[in-house]
Amino acid sequence: MGAWIGLMFGVGLLLIWRSGPRRPARVGRRAGTGYAATLRRAGIDGVSAGQLIAAQVGCGVVVGLTVLTLTATLAIAVCFAAFGAAVPVMLVRRLAARRRNELREQWPEAIDNLASAVRAGLSLPEAVSALAGSAPAGLRPPFARFAASYRASGRFGPCLDQLKDELADPTADRVCETLRVAREVGGTDLGVVLRTLSELLREDARTRAELETRQGWVVNGARLAVCAPWLVLLMLGTQSTTVRAYNSPRGMALLVIGAAVCLAAYRIMLRIGQLPEQRRIMPAGVAR
Repeated sequence: MGAWIGLMFGVGLLLIWRSGPRRPARVGRRAGTGYAATLRRAGIDGVSAGQLIAAQVGCGVVVGLTVLTLTATLAIAVCFAAFGAAVPVMLVRRLAARRRNELREQWPEAIDNLASAVRAGLSLPEAVSALAGSAPAGLRPPFARFAASYRASGRFGPCLDQLKDELADPTADRVCETLRVAREVGGTDLGVVLRTLSELLREDARTRAELETRQGWVVNGARLAVCAPWLVLLMLGTQSTTVRAYNSPRGMALLVIGAAVCLAAYRIMLRIGQLPEQRRIMPAGVAR
C-alpha cells in the first residue's frame, strides 16, 4: 500500500512538472538543421534525417551497381553512384520549393479569413482556431493542430511557437508575431495590418510567378546542358575502347575534373537564376 501511494505521488509530481511553463528550446535543437529542416519545409513528417541518408545510400548503391553492370567501368559507376545518391535530396528540396510556392499562394486567403474573424469580434485564439475549417486545404492541418493544442493547454504563446515551427514559413512568422504582439499589448489596427499584409503577399506572388515563368526555360536548358555529357558517356561506356580509356588513371582524372566542372557550373547556374527569398524573422524558440 505504501509503495502504491509513493508511486501515485511521484506520477502526480511528474504531471505537475510537465504542465508547468518551461523555457522553450532553441531553434537549432528543436527544429534541427540540414536535412531535418529541409524535410520540415517540405512538409514530410514521417521521414527522419537518418532515413533520408539511408535512402541516399540505397539509391547510390543501386545506381552504381547498375552502371557497373552495363559499362564494367568502376570510375563511371562511382560518378553515377554519386549522382544517384543526390537524387533523394533533390526530390525533397523540390517538394520543399513546391510547398513554399503553394503556401505563398494560399496565405492571402487565410489572412483575409483571419481578418474577417477578428473584425467579427472573435478573440485571437478563436480566430486562429477557426482557420482549421476556413483556411485553404494546405494550411488547415497545422491550424487544426493549433486548435487542439490550445484547447488542451490554454496557452496562446507556446501554441503559436508550435504553429510557427510546423509551418516553417516566413509569412507564418510575420502573422504569428503580429498576433502575439496584438495579444500582449492590444490594439485596434490588427485588421488593417492583416489586410495590408494580404495585399502585399498577393502582389509578391503575382510578380514571382511571372519571373519564374520567364526563367523556367533558361534553367531547364542549363540543366539539360549539364546532363547531356553524362548521358553520352553512359552510352559510350558500353564500348570496349571506352572501357579501357576510362579505366586508366588519366581517364579517371578526366571524369573527376568533368564532374567538378559540371557541379560548379550547375551551382553557379542555380545561384544566378535564384530569386531572393524572405528570411524567417524571430524563429520559434528564440527568447525575446
